[in-house]
Amino acid sequence: MAILAALYGVVVYIFFLASFVYAIGFVGNLPLLPKTIDSGAAAPLLETLVVDLALLGLFAVQHSVMARRGFKRWWTKLIPESIERSTFVLAASAALALLLWQWRPIAEPVLWSVADPVARMVLQAVFWLGWGVLLISTFLINHFELFGLRQVWANLRGQSLPAPMFHTPLFYRHVRHPIYLGFILAFWATPQMSAGHFLFAAACTGYILIGIWFEERDLIAQFGQRYHVYRKQVGMLVPKFGARDRKGSAQP
Repeated sequence: MAILAALYGVVVYIFFLASFVYAIGFVGNLPLLPKTIDSGAAAPLLETLVVDLALLGLFAVQHSVMARRGFKRWWTKLIPESIERSTFVLAASAALALLLWQWRPIAEPVLWSVADPVARMVLQAVFWLGWGVLLISTFLINHFELFGLRQVWANLRGQSLPAPMFHTPLFYRHVRHPIYLGFILAFWATPQMSAGHFLFAAACTGYILIGIWFEERDLIAQFGQRYHVYRKQVGMLVPKFGARDRKGSAQP
């Protein structure tokens, strides 16, 4: 069973990587992709809004429900704890893949279109900076645990994972949620903002703010006064520089 769980974790991680890499190109309207946020077959506006909002809602609900500690306690009564995180990643990746596949573009109106080549390069740089901050931040808090590989590896070796520790490496010393900050930069930094792209960016940003509220409630329950102090000293999404070093994780 441990070998099957490890294989399951690896397959899920590969599926996540494929979905995540495609999502970068999707949001960035990168050429050669069969479908991006602004390309693909158009549909009537009402149908487009219903489908796109349903896809965004499904993704948000899946994350919000399955990420909560209460759900995890119930869920691990039905499935082995070693594959709980991998199963979350599988569900999240499936919801993302469905969104990428079924998204309907809304080309008009265009809210802004930047023609100046320097300004376009700056926006593209911010786009890639956002994804870079996001990816680096996952490794700062243990990338492989975040996506379920550490759990199935420990299970394969008959080991238990250590209890979560509170620490604030690098970006986390200045902003409490650098992963979410990276998403916001990547979603909004575009030389051309179509109505569909705006809908996507606005809905995802709203979900991020709601998700932060739930996540910080869980972190306060987990780390208590240490997280209360951290929250007072460090900005949620806007970095604060010059703050003193802190010990203790901004993420579970």
